[in-house]
Amino acid sequence: MLLDDKTILITGGTGSFGRCFTRYVFTHYNPRKIIIYSRDEFKQLMMENEFAEYKERLRFFIGDVRDYERMKRALEGVDYVIHAAALKQVPACEYNPNEAIKTNIMGAQNVIEASLNTGVKKVVALSTDKAVNPVNLYGGTKLVSDKLFIAANAYCGNKDLNFSIVRYGNVAGSRGSIIPLFYQFIKEGRTELPITDYRMTRFWISLTEGIELVIKALEEAKGGETFISKIPSFKVTDLAEAMAPGMKTREVGIRPGEKLHEVMVTAEDSMTTYEYDKHFIIYPQMFWQESKRPMPSGKKVEDGFCYSSGANTEWLDVEQIRELLKTDLYE
Repeated sequence: MLLDDKTILITGGTGSFGRCFTRYVFTHYNPRKIIIYSRDEFKQLMMENEFAEYKERLRFFIGDVRDYERMKRALEGVDYVIHAAALKQVPACEYNPNEAIKTNIMGAQNVIEASLNTGVKKVVALSTDKAVNPVNLYGGTKLVSDKLFIAANAYCGNKDLNFSIVRYGNVAGSRGSIIPLFYQFIKEGRTELPITDYRMTRFWISLTEGIELVIKALEEAKGGETFISKIPSFKVTDLAEAMAPGMKTREVGIRPGEKLHEVMVTAEDSMTTYEYDKHFIIYPQMFWQESKRPMPSGKKVEDGFCYSSGANTEWLDVEQIRELLKTDLYE
């Protein structure tokens, strides 16, 4: 199977995605080794304890994606790289732009260079809806990162190596999602929930669904594709009602760098976007060869197509959200 007897390295691997991905891979595959590459030794210790039953096949590497030499050393003998490390908090990136650039752009370049200079076979980079028509620095740095990973395929030469991207919106319940914030307010006994704008919509994707999209990219990518799941939308007002029935809400205004609706595929992307059963793929306009043309099962979307949470064809109502909140498909 795809990940059996393979060595996988996850940058930023102590986060919500990295922990869930590690659990998923050990449950469904038989990897030779998983390497967690991150800079927080305490989170690594906590994760080591959490996954004690896999200690013979789980390794922890203290390092920063900003450090090329350390990155290169960590990638020796690695087959697949999942690049999840990033500075993600919008306000922090706005206040510390140089730091965001060092991690999200220079760090991405270091992952690319180190992969090109070792024996890595596949690299999948995690992207975000904020990289689409960015309105904040975080989104801007992730847009550049995406472009770097796509362009990296032009430098592979005869190497058995390709780079691809998976794009998510806010992962339900993960760090930065509105769900744990609402839970915190409810636990504190607040009498109302703050909502930035009553018109706001978001996509719903669980960590498990996000992981399955990464697996699909590892299976199918030929180089330069951006994979996007077909997922339902929800209104933030409906989420509030599902989590705290009858509780009052207060509209507080959109924060700087925030959008009303998430966009995963722009009208400009539609020229090279194909629709599949459960996902879309944006194929690169550059660095593309005839041998890498779209798979026959795909259907070209109409020119001008836009995949937005506000104009989606699939929606979750309050009861459906409530049921999803009962499952373990998010953290």
